[in-house]
Amino acid sequence: MERNNYALEVKSLSEEGVIEGYASIFGNVDRGGDKVAPGAFADGLHRARQGGRSIKMLWQHNPDQPIGVWDDLAEDSKGLWGKGRLVMEVPKAREAHALLKAGALGGLSIGYRTLQDEPDGNARLLKKLDLYEVSPVTFPMNERAKVTAIKADGVGDLVDKLAAGERLTEREFERLAKGLGLSNSQAERAARIHLKGQGEPAGAVKSDDEARAFWAALRG
Repeated sequence: MERNNYALEVKSLSEEGVIEGYASIFGNVDRGGDKVAPGAFADGLHRARQGGRSIKMLWQHNPDQPIGVWDDLAEDSKGLWGKGRLVMEVPKAREAHALLKAGALGGLSIGYRTLQDEPDGNARLLKKLDLYEVSPVTFPMNERAKVTAIKADGVGDLVDKLAAGERLTEREFERLAKGLGLSNSQAERAARIHLKGQGEPAGAVKSDDEARAFWAALRG
């Protein structure tokens, strides 16, 4: 299953935990170079309904921490629209609700399987997707939406790998760096710095705060 964060625009969030908005906007190229085509979700959502399979609402993609349910997911001319409910009896759901209200969570990220794609200039056009879950996540990425989310693995994965002393190839480091919202050139620069050990800026990262500072410095 792939994970990807697209432009999320939250239209409403009630005190009871009802959330409504867009989890994906058509035609918008994300920083990972992917673009969703109109109609990409329709067949997969139909098959899920026919088979009685629900699209999960998870906390930060963690399958052990469901935090709500999606009552309705459908395509319109703009993108993938959804309406769901945070289960407020669940502690993580209450945490997500508070963080969304405060703007501390950047948006939603989708987990899916690609069924059909094709090159589209410098982007990958995603034409058919099988959607599995939609998760609240932390970091903003895409300025086109009011609330958005960064793509893929997140700061924690890279920090954990570096702290554990894992040897990452240049391609692996670039992939994780681009997952944190860096452009291709910024990710390549980060990988070179890491591999050459110039002052060990990446290898010295031991916490999420330090990691964020590192990426902010690279972006600057």
